[in-house]
Amino acid sequence: MVVNLLHNGRIGLAPMEGVIDALTRDLLTRQAGFDWTVTEFVRVVDACLPPRVFYKHCPELAQPPVATPSGIPVHLQLLGSDPSALAANARQALHLGAMSVDLNFGCPAKLVNRHDGGAALLRQPERVYQAVKAVADALDGEIPVTAKIRLGFSDRRLAVACAQATEAGGAAHLVVHARTRDEGYRPPAHWEWIGKIRRHVSIPVVANGDIWTLEDYWKARTLSGCDDVMLGRSALADPWLAPRIRHWQATGERLPESSWAMRASVLQEYAALQRQHLPDRVVVSLVKQWLAQMRQGSDEANQNFQRVKRLTDLDHLLDNLVADA
Repeated sequence: MVVNLLHNGRIGLAPMEGVIDALTRDLLTRQAGFDWTVTEFVRVVDACLPPRVFYKHCPELAQPPVATPSGIPVHLQLLGSDPSALAANARQALHLGAMSVDLNFGCPAKLVNRHDGGAALLRQPERVYQAVKAVADALDGEIPVTAKIRLGFSDRRLAVACAQATEAGGAAHLVVHARTRDEGYRPPAHWEWIGKIRRHVSIPVVANGDIWTLEDYWKARTLSGCDDVMLGRSALADPWLAPRIRHWQATGERLPESSWAMRASVLQEYAALQRQHLPDRVVVSLVKQWLAQMRQGSDEANQNFQRVKRLTDLDHLLDNLVADA
């Protein structure tokens, strides 16, 4: 088991609406760690969206290949419930150069679910099937369609059926967040349920949810049986988690935990990039948003967050951010 875990397994960067944008993808993929990334979802209602919407969510489309500056592939994600509209927008994405289309059936946001999107479809596996099939038919094998689900909406009764629906519809691989919609992001993640799903489908399954440490990575892969994982909130909390996993895979050596100085340097670089095209007051909010994510599992990050959370001047914030780093 140790040999298998050390020498295989890909790592994806999961999308987070309003948080992981193109600049964040760039920063998080500069070191060897991630094998692919997924955009924030493009919300599809009942019409074919204009190219500018796709470029907003995935500016990497403008400069093929569709990848971060470090060359890590970027996959475009759609969220919606109308099969025809999803199909039309998948074709639009293909026309604009997308390398794959990912379908979001996992978003737990109440607003999204009230508007019949994301995890709302998990209550009816047939609707998941129809959505995936419409997109797969529209793409006609030119680029793959993939999907992301949770273990269900309120309970796990339909977890396997929803996974099988994605496969039957034509999904090339499936990402499973190991919680229901109602469980949100509350621990624990039920990685063993991903293993149950994996035994009932033949397409590759990717484990997602609560992988914060090397130990979590080991447990998630062991309990799920998956080779591949996706990191979301944990990649923001510790930008060196994926590179540490990759180093451990390659050498068996555990690198030290990321210091506050390392994490603060990412926030500094992020601010410098964002202020090139956004007002300082907006950048202040974005830096604090990322810093708030870093508090997970780090007392040092939490202490620094508490120290700077009321600062409103960007330069003052950045100076204080690294004052004790």
